[in-house]
Amino acid sequence: MRELINIGCTSYILIDRLVSVVAPDAAPIRRMILAAKNMGKLIDATCGRKTKSVLFMDSDHVVLSCLSVEAIETKIKDCIK
Repeated sequence: MRELINIGCTSYILIDRLVSVVAPDAAPIRRMILAAKNMGKLIDATCGRKTKSVLFMDSDHVVLSCLSVEAIETKIKDCIK
């Protein structure tokens, strides 16, 4: 069975499609977000809230989340148990 995790604002991703979760603070990450937006691969799941984490998927999609990196890490660890 494929596990879904909540990334905030009633948005979910498949955990087995997730490649990495990073903070949005660094300039290279902001450039990657802009590149994904220009390619039509950006998914904004923040519901207008501040972006606290950026999720990179195996499909080259970039997902913005209002949950912190630590909160998503906890959700991932809970699914793995």
